[in-house]
Amino acid sequence: LPHGSPITSPYFSHPPHTHDQYSISFSFVPHRAISGKALVFGNDFDHPIRDRIPPGFNAAFRIVKWAIDPGLDGDVYADKPYLYGNALSSINMLSVGPKVGEKDQVDGLTLRPEQDEAITEGGFDGGLELRESLDIPGNAAARQKWFLGGHDRLEKWEWEAGRLYKADFFNPYLDFNGKRYVLKNKDTGEVLFVVVFTLLPKEQVEEAAKITESSHQGAATSGGQEYEPKADDLD
Repeated sequence: LPHGSPITSPYFSHPPHTHDQYSISFSFVPHRAISGKALVFGNDFDHPIRDRIPPGFNAAFRIVKWAIDPGLDGDVYADKPYLYGNALSSINMLSVGPKVGEKDQVDGLTLRPEQDEAITEGGFDGGLELRESLDIPGNAAARQKWFLGGHDRLEKWEWEAGRLYKADFFNPYLDFNGKRYVLKNKDTGEVLFVVVFTLLPKEQVEEAAKITESSHQGAATSGGQEYEPKADDLD
């Protein structure tokens, strides 16, 4: 984070998140309908990582699939390795909103989650009724398990064009250095968004902050006097 950023967020004071280490909260309105089977969330890379896979990974992966996400699928030994889970069973919290229609209607809504907003499972402005009409459980864990129940349930769902969705993916484990999270349509290969985490040593962050501060001071003054650009300085 930039130097001077707060050490935490009010988000992590909410009871479900007091032990979480990070959150990827997002809202989106699909421009085109996406089938329930097609939208996936997970990690991928644009280069091989097989030489960095630790011993015992396959056994650990089987445990993760059994205990955490049976819908997880991937190939970490590929030239472009990936680990994806279906978004409907991988995302921790899913809230379904209204059909927002034209752009002027979108502008009247708060699409981006607020910094301290903790997205909750369910729906609003007609979204909850839509979920209930499809017999989707209202509890987050039950919804994830329900969508792992078979392809027919995934086929039952459609990420509708023009409808607002809010989602949150969170985790109590801090293990994401250099990890790239993607939300994508696996049928078309279209990427909806990418989030990349990179952890930096404290010393490196502090040194960067010093350099930035010095450059700002140098730009403001020249020879101890207020600096004013001359005609020759301008392009």
